Amino acid sequence: MQVQPIHTNSCKKELLPVFRQAMRYFVLFLLLVTVSSMHAQTDKKVKKTQSGNTINTQAIKLSESLEQSASDETVAGEYAELAKDLSDKKDYVRAEDYLKRALTIYLKLKKNDRSSFMYRELAKVQEMQGRTADAIANYKNAARFAADDTQKLLNKNDADRLGEPLDLTVQSAYIQQNIDLAANSNSVPEQISARRQMAGVKLAQNDNQGALEELEKALEESKSPEVAKDVSFQIKQEIANTLVTDKKHEEAIGLNKELVDEARRTNNPETEVKQLQNLATSYFEAGETSDGISSLQEAYSTAIEKGLTLDAKKVLEQIVRQYEKERKTSLALAAYSDFIGKLDTLVKNDSTLVDEKIFRLQEDKITQLEKERMLKDELITKKNRYNNVLIVLILLSLVIIVKILFDSIRKNKKIALQSLRREMNPHFIFNSLNSVNQFISENNELEANKYLSSYSKLMRTIMENSNKDFIPLSTELEQLREYLGLEQLRFRDKFTYTIHVDETLDADSVMIPNMLIQPQLENAVWHGLRYKEEAGILSLSVFRKGEDVCIIVEDNGIGIKKSRELKTAHQKARHSRGQTNTLERIDLLNHLYHTKITMEIIDKSGEDTGVVVTLCFPRIDRKKMG
Repeated sequence: MQVQPIHTNSCKKELLPVFRQAMRYFVLFLLLVTVSSMHAQTDKKVKKTQSGNTINTQAIKLSESLEQSASDETVAGEYAELAKDLSDKKDYVRAEDYLKRALTIYLKLKKNDRSSFMYRELAKVQEMQGRTADAIANYKNAARFAADDTQKLLNKNDADRLGEPLDLTVQSAYIQQNIDLAANSNSVPEQISARRQMAGVKLAQNDNQGALEELEKALEESKSPEVAKDVSFQIKQEIANTLVTDKKHEEAIGLNKELVDEARRTNNPETEVKQLQNLATSYFEAGETSDGISSLQEAYSTAIEKGLTLDAKKVLEQIVRQYEKERKTSLALAAYSDFIGKLDTLVKNDSTLVDEKIFRLQEDKITQLEKERMLKDELITKKNRYNNVLIVLILLSLVIIVKILFDSIRKNKKIALQSLRREMNPHFIFNSLNSVNQFISENNELEANKYLSSYSKLMRTIMENSNKDFIPLSTELEQLREYLGLEQLRFRDKFTYTIHVDETLDADSVMIPNMLIQPQLENAVWHGLRYKEEAGILSLSVFRKGEDVCIIVEDNGIGIKKSRELKTAHQKARHSRGQTNTLERIDLLNHLYHTKITMEIIDKSGEDTGVVVTLCFPRIDRKKMG
């Protein structure tokens, strides 16, 4: 830019400062009015522009993820990436906002490693804003959620470092610890970050050479592929600034020129303008005012050409300050005049306004999508809660129905079992009464009385236990002795019997099915022994077989085959029903009590005649039966 002098001979010398101030305010006012008037045109550009701005690209990506209902972890990652881009642009307030959003999600997902990283990044942007207390708290949070000891110690050192704002020596010790930790864990980004911190501390200690050494090491480490490309550029800027502080003006000027060329190669006009400003500062510090002004004019021209309104304004102010410092008032006024003349075109061509508008629109969209996502999540939560309650109610209903059905089936089986058990009684009673009648008809009152006495005792015992499915072995054996005694009276010594019980069995505690053995004894007497010409033998044995209790009823009667030949049709039907009754009772007992009762009937063959009945069932203790 070649600024033409404005003749101000008619101006009073004492009015010049007031005029300059008025011009500044006028420029700001005109800038605001022009920007406002351009919003409508900018809105149209927003819809058509595919911005190359990385922040806007990331914001659009984030809004798309929210719109497509991406997973919480994906959305949190997008928040973190956007925060990083904003932090690189030194927009720390916005970066902090998006870091907090990412952190909220990671805490909800219980991703401790990512939560620790978010806390650390949050602490860094808060430290850059000078909010030391907040940064310390979040470094401590990062240490608390850290996945390993290295990360825990890194964050603890940073918290302790900030806790000693006035003691640079202590700060330096904490930073050195972090450099060593990062080096040992091969964490190059953390190592570079710590070295840049160390350079800052050394500058504060007026150790400019030490600061340069740390920055040179950081620059060398930034060549690692895991480090972002712009980091080396930032380090070079810091080196150039340090060279200026150390009054190594020629080196600072040379490095700033390299940075200007690098910005041009990467087609980054904003960075180019800033580096030209830094170059100008180096020239001014070196006392080369003319070259400094030329660099600022070049920066101004670049800002005007690339449509960087705010950057052009900042450069203009720097030019004006330098002219005022040199008492070149006319040149300062000419610079203002030039800027005002180009302002309207400048704002129209300003891509940064479009980028900012895009970002604001995306932020509004992100905020709206977040609200919709929260509402959707809330509705899903309520729906899931309702569905869960409904499922629980359905399951409870099914459980109740199944229990009712099960109880009903069990109750019906118990009734059936009781019915089958009682079905045996009429036949037994009928036979007993016939025996009494026989004794009376024979005028054998003594035998009749004896029989009735034993019979009544047996019936009383049977009736007392009639509602029980299982009774103690001792009670059952007592009933069976009474019964066999009656049968001996009835058939007048047609047989003798023996009862043997394994001594290892506790007859009072072992439970057996009620009235399941008696029908087998009755069959042995009525259908086997009473048809023998000589006295028969009936034996009852109770013994242990592994975990089971087995009972064997054995007789030497005429056997099943011959007994069938002698019976009438009515007797055959009655016998068949008796065995069916027993088998049905066994089946019901097995279902009701989940046991495995078995019965085996063997008809002896050859010279030996008779029947062997074996009943086995799992041992049941009285305590288990209640």
